[in-house]
Amino acid sequence: MPFNEALAGRIRDALARKRGIEEKKMFGCVGFLLNGNVVVGVWKDSLIVRCGPEVYDDVLVAPHVREFDITGKPMTGRVVVEPEGIEDDEQLAGWIELAMSFVKTLPKKSGSSKTRKQ
Repeated sequence: MPFNEALAGRIRDALARKRGIEEKKMFGCVGFLLNGNVVVGVWKDSLIVRCGPEVYDDVLVAPHVREFDITGKPMTGRVVVEPEGIEDDEQLAGWIELAMSFVKTLPKKSGSSKTRKQ
């Protein structure tokens, strides 16, 4: 199943004025990166959120949230938010801001682009 293009469009709109954002298609989904580090992504109809290990356990108890596990091994620090948890733009913006707050603490990856790619 391809990723939800409408959700990807909502994310593009939410990140439109942010600097250092790059869009990258990978592994059947689309990811949005800040300075080379994944912030959020779209997998099928759900939002992948990189929340970081410090808040991971707290985030997992939120409604409509589960572990990010597409390989049989959960990726700590990343969660999946089901469509019910991102129905409106305010909910989506909250998840994006949570992820941005964590990713801004990470070092910039070498070779990352400062321009938006699509």
